[in-house]
Amino acid sequence: MDNLTLYIVTFNCARNPIDIDLFAAHFFHALPHTVTSAPHLIALSLQELAPIAYAFLGGAYLTPYFTSFRQAVDRAAASRWEDAQYVNVVEEHVGMTGLLVFARSDVAGRIASVRTAGVGLGLQQMGNKGAVGARLAWVLDSGDETQTVPLTFVGAHLAPAEDAFERRNEDWRGIVERLVFEGPSSNHEDSERAALLGSGEGEGEGEGEEGVFTAGYLFLAGDLNYRTSNTLPQPADFARFPALDADASSPLHYSRLLRDDQLTREREKARCFHGLSEAPISFPPTYKYKLGARDPRQWKFVRERWPSWCDRILYSSPPGGQATVTLYRYDALPVFPTSDHRAVALAAAVAATDVQQQQQQPTAPFPIDRDWKRKRDEARRKELVVGGLAYLGLTWEGRRILVGMVIGGLGAWIVLRSMFSV
Repeated sequence: MDNLTLYIVTFNCARNPIDIDLFAAHFFHALPHTVTSAPHLIALSLQELAPIAYAFLGGAYLTPYFTSFRQAVDRAAASRWEDAQYVNVVEEHVGMTGLLVFARSDVAGRIASVRTAGVGLGLQQMGNKGAVGARLAWVLDSGDETQTVPLTFVGAHLAPAEDAFERRNEDWRGIVERLVFEGPSSNHEDSERAALLGSGEGEGEGEGEEGVFTAGYLFLAGDLNYRTSNTLPQPADFARFPALDADASSPLHYSRLLRDDQLTREREKARCFHGLSEAPISFPPTYKYKLGARDPRQWKFVRERWPSWCDRILYSSPPGGQATVTLYRYDALPVFPTSDHRAVALAAAVAATDVQQQQQQPTAPFPIDRDWKRKRDEARRKELVVGGLAYLGLTWEGRRILVGMVIGGLGAWIVLRSMFSV
């Protein structure tokens, strides 16, 4: 197998469950029919996966949300290929940001190891915004299980608001500094040599730790939240919003607005996403749409936010050698009625070749934070407190428990009072 085919989707769920059948029907929208075989790997980056109470508490509270996406992938694959089945090899989240990775069942055994990592980027470094990563060691078709290619998938949700582009740049720095993969890789000696933790001198490095930048392929997908203006739109600006059916020659075609994209501007100035690339954008803005639209003729932008390409997929391949990323299609999926974002997908292939031995290695723009683990543990404890309070105050089941506790406490007080008054 010379090439490994990938299908990567990012979707901001707006804290709502998906319509499984509708999502499945459009899931492979960006996979060209010229790609006749089912992708070897599928990765889903999910933001605002669930309400904050369920997302912060995690565990069984998130099970229904993850299950709906697993079902959607199964149904989408079954409707397009008769014999394609997928194994869920990664299901992780940090707060409200989730990551799912699927391997086609006939090649799942080629995954020698899986490591995951997470970082909170929100208030007090909690996971209302954050990133979650998975690093897979893919065994090459050489009969030697020590010959692997690392594949890293990162799902991210960065700071919102038009004027917060500098904060988003800092969120990227937080990912580089504090998204750390622990434990031995499939080829520990090579991975230690290849892991680039900052300057390359091992600053902040623990045994078996690797940052985002290491030998192999990197795909970063998420609601990166970069906008097309540094200020909120004024009422008169609505007339300049792109029309979804405008001709390319029209001043209302979305390409005019794309010229003001903050992500492109900041990346070209080397302020974020260092070393990453993006396929050309040929689809309309992915945010912010009115909720509830099922008919494309009803897709409308809200007036309070500039239409923007918030949802993006970036990638990098190992420098030098023959390792490359071949792009098939980069496109947005239709608007789903449960979200104000459009999902975005990238269909691509990577050269399955040994990249560990390449002499030229990528350089991380920032060193790993020596204190990353303690910071994440502290943030996780805060998430549990906030999640518990949100559960009691913002969910029906939590309110019932709270009412029960109040009634129980009141009843106990009445009984005790009657006992001592005798």
